[in-house]
Amino acid sequence: MASKKPIIALMYDFDKTLCTTDMQAYTFIPNLGMSANEFWAKASDLAEKHKMDRILAYMYLMLDEAHIHRKPIRRSDFVALGKDLELYPGVAEWFSRINRFGKEQGVTIKHYIISSGLREIIEGSSIYKEFDDVFAGEFLYDENGVACWPKNVVNYTTKTQFLFRINKGVLEISNDDDLNRFTPEEDRPVPFRNMIYIGDGLTDVPCMKLVKVNGGCSIAVYQKGKQAKVKDLILDQRVNFIEPADYSEGSQLDQITKDIIVKMAGVERLMEHTRKQMAAIKK
Repeated sequence: MASKKPIIALMYDFDKTLCTTDMQAYTFIPNLGMSANEFWAKASDLAEKHKMDRILAYMYLMLDEAHIHRKPIRRSDFVALGKDLELYPGVAEWFSRINRFGKEQGVTIKHYIISSGLREIIEGSSIYKEFDDVFAGEFLYDENGVACWPKNVVNYTTKTQFLFRINKGVLEISNDDDLNRFTPEEDRPVPFRNMIYIGDGLTDVPCMKLVKVNGGCSIAVYQKGKQAKVKDLILDQRVNFIEPADYSEGSQLDQITKDIIVKMAGVERLMEHTRKQMAAIKK
């Protein structure tokens, strides 16, 4: 029986990685009559005053300000915000192009989001269908369909659990038993050496470093003219590469990602050759 193709997982932050700014800033915050700076400063003050997790603080503030300004906060309202997201150049065509390239190299490419933003807004985006799974913040909704409580919260350290979920193939967020159960390396569907993490800054550092030190590759992307934001990440060896956030065919990011896939596919072919030789010798 033919062996399954190796899987290479591309994992992305969302805000300022695939879209140009925080997803709440396109429509939600302006609808409150606030500037983005005003909203995030208020969320930061709330977190500091009450010693709150900063992601919980902004999610609470979204609900509080929406109530104050009598703005609807049903799930469908948040999903509708996704249509207003502005994506970086080339993002819309990126996924199918990278998938085809992976197929040419004899591997299967899977795409995942690991974001501190809102899953609901991501679901409303034009690229939601491209992802094998999305791990992000999410609200719980009451019997009237109105957001009432943060259901899932993803901050800069809790992001790392999703690397292990992808590594072990345990994607159901409520399934902690299988996630924490010992799984031999050879039985894990996505080895860390086959992971590529793409993010934009400090909130991605734990994931970037974890992927990098375990044999995968991490890439920090930046807006044109804003390399200073990420240059320390490569100087401090927290990432493998820093590249402009241009996902167009032939861009630096496109070429680097393809080069990484070629390398990972080559390693998998060599390892498969070794496995076959060992199996033959044991017969």
